[in-house]
Amino acid sequence: MTKYPYTIYRLLTSAACIFSWMTICAQTPNPLPKLRHPFVVVSHRGDHTHAPENTLAAYSNAIAAGADYVEIDLRTTADSQLVIMHDASVDRMTNDTGLVKNMPWEKLHTLQVKDRAHPEWGEQEVPLFTQVLDLCRGKIYIYLDFKNADPAPAWREIVKRGMEKEVLVYINAPFQFNEWRKVAPGMPLMVSLPANVRGADSITSFLEKYHPDVLDGDFDEYTTEMIKAAAALGVMVLPDIQRPGENAALWDAAIQKGLQGLQTDHPGDLVDYLNKKGIR
Repeated sequence: MTKYPYTIYRLLTSAACIFSWMTICAQTPNPLPKLRHPFVVVSHRGDHTHAPENTLAAYSNAIAAGADYVEIDLRTTADSQLVIMHDASVDRMTNDTGLVKNMPWEKLHTLQVKDRAHPEWGEQEVPLFTQVLDLCRGKIYIYLDFKNADPAPAWREIVKRGMEKEVLVYINAPFQFNEWRKVAPGMPLMVSLPANVRGADSITSFLEKYHPDVLDGDFDEYTTEMIKAAAALGVMVLPDIQRPGENAALWDAAIQKGLQGLQTDHPGDLVDYLNKKGIR
């Protein structure tokens, strides 16, 4: 996922947000899906090195690459269908324009998703959340970036497939945290690192006060001491490393800090690198 400066944790500087989090976050961390490898690889929007992002083809690539999680971006259509699209609009990734929330599924499913920089990858349909669940069940965990949706119908589809222990949810707004805690109290919820948390003491204070289940953010925001402080409270740090120029030197720097997982744009290469290092 791409992190934005207006995300929920940047807003914690306001008294209103702080009060809101104090009233809804009184719980110990929920466990993540059972680890399959000692170092976790999250495939950002699927493996989109050979297919358009956030498509069934990209998710199939992530499974074939051996990633532990596939990150998907959930949105809702005008007629309440849950679909996958990173941007609020379809402009960048399809042959049409407009906002996802204003389009009925009858219209959206006729669009073709493509990567303009790689026309040789072909075109794909916009996937339904249910299609992604069916594809991933028992093969790869889902890292659900909750862009614009209602937790209740999303949870129903997860439960219907018996995937309660195969999903992790990334939170984009305070009300999402509150709603997920009401609908599915045991669902592990991930938050980004607040801008004002930059040390072991401050990360401990943040975790003890707000009790998120997992921490996200950029890998270079963390020190070894911060990662150890989070681990002491049972909280895993699972940050982003995807960026132009992502390479083995960056992966090695992240590992040296003591991180146990990364979200990447190159899952196959990262898995191969970890295997060669003997830590996968």
